[in-house]
Amino acid sequence: MTRIAVLSDVHGNLLALEAVLKQIKKDRPDAVLVAGDLVMNGPDPNGTVDALRALEGDGALVVSGNTDIAVGDFDYGAAFPQYQDGVPDTITVAAEWAHDELGDDELDWLRRLPAERRMRTADDTLVLVVHASPGSQTRGFDQSLDANIVFERAAATDARIICVGHTHVPEVRDLGWKVIVNDGSAGYVFDGDPTASWAMVTVADGEARAEIRRTEYDVLTVANAISARGLPGDVYRAATVRTGKLVR
Repeated sequence: MTRIAVLSDVHGNLLALEAVLKQIKKDRPDAVLVAGDLVMNGPDPNGTVDALRALEGDGALVVSGNTDIAVGDFDYGAAFPQYQDGVPDTITVAAEWAHDELGDDELDWLRRLPAERRMRTADDTLVLVVHASPGSQTRGFDQSLDANIVFERAAATDARIICVGHTHVPEVRDLGWKVIVNDGSAGYVFDGDPTASWAMVTVADGEARAEIRRTEYDVLTVANAISARGLPGDVYRAATVRTGKLVR
């Protein structure tokens, strides 16, 4: 049996990340996967990178998300292709702030992160971790997505288990031939529950089972820190953290 903890979309929320990692340490999984979007929007990109680098040093597999591209290199067209008429200032300012907060070493680490990582479990089941979907950091498994598109995106990998984030809404989809595990967000969740969400995947004898976990943290402290920063859009980011719903 192999147990895998999956988290993503920390978005610079160190308090939430620390709470999740404390719970993961208690659960003692065999592997930890981190599915990108690590530093932008929250108040502590530096502390978040330090914690994730330590986690990586202990063997975790960490990949990049679309907002990590924005923070690392200001490639907004790659990071936010949905904005055909230009990326809003509220997004670019937040990316630039996170970039300026990080040192050269932290930025180099962020830029070096791969888009995808793979691992095999004790029973040789292939597991993929990617931010949005196989082959993409921006095309996610949204709940409203047509079933045919879900199957098409899932078919872009041989992995039996696909671990993703990006949508900030946790869910597990068992397609029969594959399991899509969307852990939600360990720092900036959108499903109305203002806690950090992550997932625990158990694989045994070719069968995969995934459970969404929720971890409480000091939401008000993080929301207040975002508000105090005073960037354009921070009032909405703080409200999102406080309520667990996307406010904009």
